[in-house]
This record gives sequence, C-alpha cells and structure tokens, in this order.
Amino acid sequence: MDRKLIVSIIINNYNYDRFLSQAIDSALNQTYPQIEVIVVDDGSTDNSREIIAGYADRILPILQPNGKQAAAFNSGFAKSKGDMIIFLDSDDYLFPHTVERIVSIWSPELAKVHYRLQVVDIIGRSLGYSLPQGTSPLSQGEVWKSILDKGGYVSTPTSGNALNRHVLEKLFPIPDAYKLTADDYLSFQVPFYGNVAAIKEALGAYRIHNSNQWALSTVTAKHFQRFVRHDLQNFGLITQKAEEFAYDCPSDLDQRSIGRLWSRMISLRLDPQEHPIADDRRFNLIYYGIRSLWKYSDFNWQKRLFYSIWFLWVGLLPLPLATPAIAWLYAPQYRPKFIDWSVNKIRALTK
Repeated sequence: MDRKLIVSIIINNYNYDRFLSQAIDSALNQTYPQIEVIVVDDGSTDNSREIIAGYADRILPILQPNGKQAAAFNSGFAKSKGDMIIFLDSDDYLFPHTVERIVSIWSPELAKVHYRLQVVDIIGRSLGYSLPQGTSPLSQGEVWKSILDKGGYVSTPTSGNALNRHVLEKLFPIPDAYKLTADDYLSFQVPFYGNVAAIKEALGAYRIHNSNQWALSTVTAKHFQRFVRHDLQNFGLITQKAEEFAYDCPSDLDQRSIGRLWSRMISLRLDPQEHPIADDRRFNLIYYGIRSLWKYSDFNWQKRLFYSIWFLWVGLLPLPLATPAIAWLYAPQYRPKFIDWSVNKIRALTK
C-alpha cells in the first residue's frame, strides 16, 4: 500500500444537519491516514454551519451561497489536493476501512474504483439490500464499451466512487447545465479515460429518507418525470463523448438501457400528459423493455422473465393494478415477501 497516496473526501451538504456529523465523522475516522476532509456547505439555512464550525481545523470548510450539486463539486475539487477523490453526500457515510480497501487495489492508470453501498433508513438501520440492487456484479474494465453498447453500466451512486484526480482535471469545472446532475456528468464520462475497478462488498451506506433528491421512499409521477429528463441529458452526453473519441454510437441507444425504459414506462403510466417524451406509447415501451431484457441485459433468465412480466403488467393493466408493481420495483422495502421467495424458488429448482 502506497502511504504517500492522498485521498480527498469532499462532502457536499445542503440542509442535512441531522446527518452531517455522521458523514464527517466517517471521513475523519478512516483507517487510512493520508486523508483530507473538505466540507462544502452549499447555502444551508439549518444548523449545518454550526456543526461544521465545531470541527475546527480537522476539516477544510467551504461556505458558499446555494449553487446546487455542481457548484459544490467544483468548489470542493478546486481546493482539494488528493490523488483520489471521493464525493460523499452528507446524508451518506463511509465505513472505517473504506479508503484503505480502495487504496489496496488502486493504480494510477485506473479512472475510478467503485463499490457497493448498503441501503439504510433515516436512522441508519439496514433495509436489507445494497446498491446496485440485485446480484449483477459492478462493471469493470473497459466500461466505456458498455456505455456505448447498452447506454449505461452497473454502477453505484455518488458516494460509492473513488475518482482519479488526473481524469477529473479533464472534466472540471462542471458546467451549470449539470448543476443538479453533476454525479452523472462524471459517471458517464470518467470511464472513457481509463479502466474501472470494482469492489464487490459494500464500503459505505446510502440513506433513503423523505428529503433526498433521487432515492425513493414514495413513488410519484414527478420523480419519474425528472428521471426521464435526466436520462435524456445523459444520452446527449454519451453521444457527445462518442463523437469526441470518434467511437460509433448506435442510433437506438435510448432503447437499450433497461433502467431508462423502466423510468419511461412508469412516467408515462403515472401522468401521460406531463411525460417528457411525447412520442412514447405503452406498447412501444413494452416491446423496447422486453427486447432490452433479452438482448442487452446481464440478468439471468429468471429475472428476464420476471421483468418481462413486469413490463406487460405495468403497461397493460389499469393503473390501480399497475401501481403496486411500480412501487415494488423501485422501493424493494415494500415488496411482498412472496415475490422474492418465488424468484429464489425458481433459481433453486433450475440449478
């Protein structure tokens, strides 16, 4: 292990005073010693700045007006010195050995290392699953090929990534167009600059609560409309990156990503008038979804079958009957036990 490697943990915070101390403590209490902890408070109006002040010179504070996620990332990165950067959301936290485990496999040629995150509730109790959901391994190696083939890759949220500083220097500052989606601005571009390494175990916690922007504790049309607009922006970014590197980009890329098709189907069903893609139709999305599952996904055949049924169920049944299936997909804590039991039973019978 190279003890000269410096790791910067940049915590971006906005009005999360009830979680902030746990995030900061988790960064300061790493078993790896070469750490700098930067806390960017993006215009909080709660008690966050009093909490930050209490850490004195143990952290580097940046206090700024509210500029959203990209502004917080930009400010934190500009002040950082680390060879490796972890952007930690202030409602998440790292486990004590996280950085030591990452450094043990790090090499300067890697664009990033990513790792799973255990999903917890508002008081830190495990909800019994991790991100990404399911058994598919995190993507590794030449991940850019998967992005151009499938429109994405198996990855983790912001707090589950350790990024190479030399790569980030090519991408910062993050433009204002991505002020709310700076994490995806990085996630879809970083793999084009080097290989990705993956750690299979969870090295941090991802908290679900009523205030976070992307995690779902309830299912609403506005959530999924935002997801769809977000995905459209990401596909534009992928196309731009493919042109920059002179790579071929398939014209039907937006029909290959199963996660994006889930969001489109749900958005269309919950509120067709406000759905961001005017040309979407339920039968088309059923076809695209099943095609994506069997042609482009890495799921085993049991999951492909179940998710194919999901598209038929959500796409064809009346909305009151479709809504439970929507909730069970994106909020597994509400999923009836018999669904998981059925999947496991089929898997056991077919071994």
